Amino acid sequence: MELNTAFGLALKQLRKSKGKTQEDFSIISSRTYLSTLERGLKSPTIDKVDEISGLMGIQALTLLAATYLLKNQMPFTELVSLVQEELLANGFNDQGVIVDSLAQKPPLSL
Repeated sequence: MELNTAFGLALKQLRKSKGKTQEDFSIISSRTYLSTLERGLKSPTIDKVDEISGLMGIQALTLLAATYLLKNQMPFTELVSLVQEELLANGFNDQGVIVDSLAQKPPLSL
């Protein structure tokens, strides 16, 4: 499945599960724009993903995870394990702190 299509399906599913209509998003975007996202015709910016997710009362990562679950047709637990492994292997600890030993500065809290 293409990424835009998966994003649109995930967005529509989450929107409906939250009891929201496309019109409920009018404070952050037009109904037409939301419709084009749900049909997989456009890609949102990361800021727009954050705004849309916030309006639904979910984390942006939830919307993106739902997207990749659909795109990759993988079990939820497999996706979560993969993301955790990749973060830990690339300089993040489980407390949300960068611990990369190559960094010139002290670790930053996120």
